[in-house]
Amino acid sequence: MKNLKSIALAVVAFVTLTATAQTKQIDASKSTINWVGKKVTGSHEGTINLKDGALVFKENKLSGGIFNVDMTSINTTDLEGKSKANLETHLKSEDFFGTENFPTANLSFKKIVDKGNGVYGITADLTIKGITNSINFDMTVTDSTAIADLKVDRTKYKITYKSGNFFTDLGDKAIYDDFLLKVKLVF
Repeated sequence: MKNLKSIALAVVAFVTLTATAQTKQIDASKSTINWVGKKVTGSHEGTINLKDGALVFKENKLSGGIFNVDMTSINTTDLEGKSKANLETHLKSEDFFGTENFPTANLSFKKIVDKGNGVYGITADLTIKGITNSINFDMTVTDSTAIADLKVDRTKYKITYKSGNFFTDLGDKAIYDDFLLKVKLVF
């Protein structure tokens, strides 16, 4: 009988916690992901589309999140014409994101620390090209938006094309290992 009461209390506690959680679906059509990749002689920038995602809140505090990014949507915004088409094709190739075999990248929150004033420290699993690594970043959440800047080391995902850490004698052809993502989520 005592075990039955313990189980009943555990079920009530679980239902209460689950009932207080609120999942907010991300509006992918209004959300943005802007990227910047740098090389010795300059940089390139563009966008990537969010496929879908959600943020989870408990007692109005961020408690979870999961997102899927459409890697086939990689777009370059600083070039036009043939140069634009060539870079986008190259970014989608196996030298970079291999979108034919890996059309989606994923981000899943694992740990969230409330820093106050709507700012959260996030530890998440980022999966690119089927490879998952931990990443840390801050996210600022308001009533209907969340923004974050992520710095991603591409070499952790076996994207080593023209990396000075993997190839010698690249000179001014070297591409820096880190790329930046500026994310704005609307929910």
